[in-house]
Amino acid sequence: MYLLTQELFFPPVSEANDDGILAIGGDLSPKRLLLAYQSGIFPWFEDDEPIIWWSPNPRMVLFLDELVVSKSMRNILNRNIFKVTFNQNFRAVISNCQNIKRNGQNGTWITNDMIEGYCKLNEMGIAKSVEVWQNEELVGGLYGIDLGHIFCGESMFSKVSNASKVAFIALVDQLKANNYKLLDCQVYNEHLESLGCREIDRIDFMKILKSKSL
Repeated sequence: MYLLTQELFFPPVSEANDDGILAIGGDLSPKRLLLAYQSGIFPWFEDDEPIIWWSPNPRMVLFLDELVVSKSMRNILNRNIFKVTFNQNFRAVISNCQNIKRNGQNGTWITNDMIEGYCKLNEMGIAKSVEVWQNEELVGGLYGIDLGHIFCGESMFSKVSNASKVAFIALVDQLKANNYKLLDCQVYNEHLESLGCREIDRIDFMKILKSKSL
């Protein structure tokens, strides 16, 4: 496990341990965050921990043509009960992701310093959000890092049933329309699997990440 200094550097992802932890330390500056995502790495840690940088193997991804939309979800989309916007209120989305209560979690891994780091990336046009509205209220959304050919999803929230799924589907539709290669979902969970995401070897993920030709 590599101990980062102030130098803007990450070791090769092949040096990550079996859990996917590659390095600790460093900072959450926009330059380091961007280098991390460009290198197949992301931060994930609790508020009382040092910054921990991950590159898991396998990697959970969605190949955009493999999105699964259930019949009941299609009915919800067809009813137009939600309004979707893109990158209209990034700070509200990431703040809701921080504060939303999640089953099996006592706290949040989205620290205040992390919010400020990603908001700076949003100002640079790199971090982006999807907002889902119902009756003019923000009820769901997601955010992540846009690398131009891969979107690295970070977190999503839902205050009403299905709102985060609406955000996810809207994002995938937009990525497909702009010829993105895939949506990076980082690590496995059953909810992502139900939407069509699957695990691939980190080597294969890195090949796609490093290939920017559409």
